[in-house]
Amino acid sequence: MLRKMISAAAFALVLAAGTPAHAGGGKAKISVAFDQKLPNVPGKSMKAVMVEYEPGGISPGHTHPDSAFIYATVLEGAIRSAVNEGPVKTYKAGESFAEFPGDHHSVSANASDTKPARLLAVFVLDTGETELTIDDK
Repeated sequence: MLRKMISAAAFALVLAAGTPAHAGGGKAKISVAFDQKLPNVPGKSMKAVMVEYEPGGISPGHTHPDSAFIYATVLEGAIRSAVNEGPVKTYKAGESFAEFPGDHHSVSANASDTKPARLLAVFVLDTGETELTIDDK
């Protein structure tokens, strides 16, 4: 079922014109590509977000809504990521990671200074949530 949801979100990327939602330091472009209420889970929605990094691009440390479970897949290039107190890990195209409710995403950056990188983050969260990323202050 998760594979079908990911496939649907990826297909939506082809069809949807994303609207920029946030730019970390002017180097990461974030667009909502898919937004669907889950018909079998009242009060929950699935949102897919495309994160596009320029070479050397970063996003500031951040959290997500307390209701959010996130599954992210690197589509192009490589992404350096660290969640909570965990080590920085580099994920290459085709690799995935998860973020759980309450996690702090302390590092999120393009691993390359010469090539772009993209990832698709699929959120399952409360339908009423409108702010998907809360930057560290």
